[in-house]
Amino acid sequence: MDKVKAKKFLGQHFLTDEVIARKIGETLIHQDKYEGIIEVGPGMGMMTKYVQKKYPDHIFKLVELDRESVAYLGRHYSELEVLSEDFLKLDITSIFKDQFAVVGNYPYNISSQIVFKVIENRLHIPEMTGMFQREVAERICEGPGTKKYGIISVLVQAFYKAEYLFTVDEDVFDPPPKVKSGVLRLTRLDTEPNCDMVTFKRLVKMSFNLRRKMLRKSLKSEFTKEQLTFEIFTKRPEQLSVKDFSDITNLKKI
Repeated sequence: MDKVKAKKFLGQHFLTDEVIARKIGETLIHQDKYEGIIEVGPGMGMMTKYVQKKYPDHIFKLVELDRESVAYLGRHYSELEVLSEDFLKLDITSIFKDQFAVVGNYPYNISSQIVFKVIENRLHIPEMTGMFQREVAERICEGPGTKKYGIISVLVQAFYKAEYLFTVDEDVFDPPPKVKSGVLRLTRLDTEPNCDMVTFKRLVKMSFNLRRKMLRKSLKSEFTKEQLTFEIFTKRPEQLSVKDFSDITNLKKI
């Protein structure tokens, strides 16, 4: 049978529902902002055909690490360029010189790393959509004041508008994962926080490493005793917006 066997070490769970595949494949809505689309981990191309059909005027390329899947895609999607590469190690700006979107049913075990790679290349990526483990998708889209709000929420929302689109049940995969999945859309913001981004990222991570503590505890090594008396340092990290973290960053001398 012409079928790829899912490999646990690659975090593969192949989508088997055509309706959901089409629904995810059509989640890109800002296609006027880019000329190219990269699908990450297409597997057997369940979603690929719907991306092709929906966006026929865009240059479409596939990035797939699994050699068996690459061979399958070569047989069934010979008109497309398939890059047999690890997306996390790939210089994706060498694929498209200008703007491009990223879409995929992302392997759960590296999905957060994929998001951070997109953030690093955000000047080239106006839009990203696709499927994640539901908990990860919810964390990315969560706002301040909740337990799910954390490092990835702040770092994504500093650069992208994050939208949770819909939930996908376990029984539409082969093999079925043990958790539900969530589909989201990230749309690049027109402006970024007006602060030093290296410091911003460091302070966000330091704050959430002690998320139950007030900022004056988690950031005491970063600011003066006088600064730590400011009201904002009496708050816990989950109470702070992206702008609050930007304001704190600007208090620190680089």
